[in-house]
Amino acid sequence: MSVIALNEGYTGEVKDREENFHGNRLLFVGWEDHLMFCAPHCIPVPPSMTFASFANDVLPGIYSSHPDWDKVRLDEIEWFSSNQRFTPAFDRTLEENGLRHKAVIRFRTPGLTGIRGSCS
Repeated sequence: MSVIALNEGYTGEVKDREENFHGNRLLFVGWEDHLMFCAPHCIPVPPSMTFASFANDVLPGIYSSHPDWDKVRLDEIEWFSSNQRFTPAFDRTLEENGLRHKAVIRFRTPGLTGIRGSCS
């Protein structure tokens, strides 16, 4: 996500460059239809992490406080990357799945639409 300044007044050092995260990349993660989380989470992850590890180990750490989380079935999740449907290769790394620094990934869980259907 680069910024294009319209005038000379926008200057400064970019602090969220990939090289500033000690081998990690920032990944923005959002769970569609779940308003308990007002915005995507921004997390640092190693590009060498497999997508399976991300889905099985990282996501529960972020979202398990939601009452719907126990009903989530990983094999039914609809994934989106850069607003496009995305079919991740779970045995491949985040890098191999094309998730670059500051990538946005969203997921939808069919049949789960927030607390008491608040998003339906």
